[in-house]
Amino acid sequence: MRRTAIALVLLLVVGLVAFFSLAPGIVEKGMNQVVAGDLPAVSDETQALHDELTIIDMHSDTLMWDRDLLERADRGHMDLPRLEEGNVALQVFSSVSKSPKQQNYDANSDETDNITLLTFAQLQPPRTWTSLLERSLYHAEKLEKAAERSDGALLLVRTKSDLDELVEAREAGEQVTGALFSVEGLHNLEGDPDNLQALFDAGTRMAGFTHFFDNEVSGSMHGIEKDGLTQTGREVLAEMERLGIVVDIAHASEPAVAEILDAATRPVVASHGGVQATCEVNRNLSDEQIEGVAATGGVVGIGYWDAAICETTPAAVVDALEHVIEVGGIETAALGSDFDGATTVAWDTSQIAVITEELRARGHSDRDIAAIMGGNTLRVLREVLPQ
Repeated sequence: MRRTAIALVLLLVVGLVAFFSLAPGIVEKGMNQVVAGDLPAVSDETQALHDELTIIDMHSDTLMWDRDLLERADRGHMDLPRLEEGNVALQVFSSVSKSPKQQNYDANSDETDNITLLTFAQLQPPRTWTSLLERSLYHAEKLEKAAERSDGALLLVRTKSDLDELVEAREAGEQVTGALFSVEGLHNLEGDPDNLQALFDAGTRMAGFTHFFDNEVSGSMHGIEKDGLTQTGREVLAEMERLGIVVDIAHASEPAVAEILDAATRPVVASHGGVQATCEVNRNLSDEQIEGVAATGGVVGIGYWDAAICETTPAAVVDALEHVIEVGGIETAALGSDFDGATTVAWDTSQIAVITEELRARGHSDRDIAAIMGGNTLRVLREVLPQ
């Protein structure tokens, strides 16, 4: 009997070890896929141009997953080796702190959460199990520790000086990639606007007001009520601008987007998504919203997954970019992949020269390509980040 009990305990231990070791990776492999696609061949001329660009991607959710940013993974869309292969100069890493079960684009409540189970399965610190703020602070620590271990290959960007250092190092031929921390939804404030300072101190330099549900600062495009900013949200908007945090309208409700664009005194971004004109999905921007972002001096980041562009091809990405250019001007077009955001794409970050190839094939000038691929976003960051 005693031997049976011991055997059962050992079996349980082995099962738990297997679960905590294997489950997070299995889940991610199923959620962050790269599907086979008919990608254009990148010519030598395009590759030479691509290798000279300052490429900036405004959104990835890689920090959510249990893997080392510095090691090339056999799953997902992004890590430092693949960023280097794709010649990405600066990657914005987002913190996803809450995501509703049966998540959809139309209507979600705030009553359920998938991320809680993920914190258990990944054996994250207990402080992250019940606190949305602590989850984002943990993600910030994870990024900071990766930069510290990278021997200078990954540089945290928190100020204009950091940004200048990054650009100068790359122009000098150094292999260095910038990393800027953002948060996807200010539900992680937990209703207390004073927590914005804690996020700022941890390195947050871009923030969206909502994710897939309404929260204490704003309605979400995918929430139940879909209202505008709350009074707390208005206070947070002003404080973000004062601190030097880039305001991101991705996922926000239509009334909230209108209010943010009307009140903004600094450039505003839509970090990742698409446009209604080429892909009629509710989270994508209308022409009026594109014009509003352009009026602030901001940029619209086009993603690579089906709900952003309706098909996973470089041509669809460029279709959306060209519409942004038509409505808001060349200075408004930018990239926002949503890599590792439970998305299915046709290329990972090591292969993003396929976008440069498509832009060149359509006759865009080298100067305009440089603006789209990162120059426009670089300008916004220089205008908003603190000294």
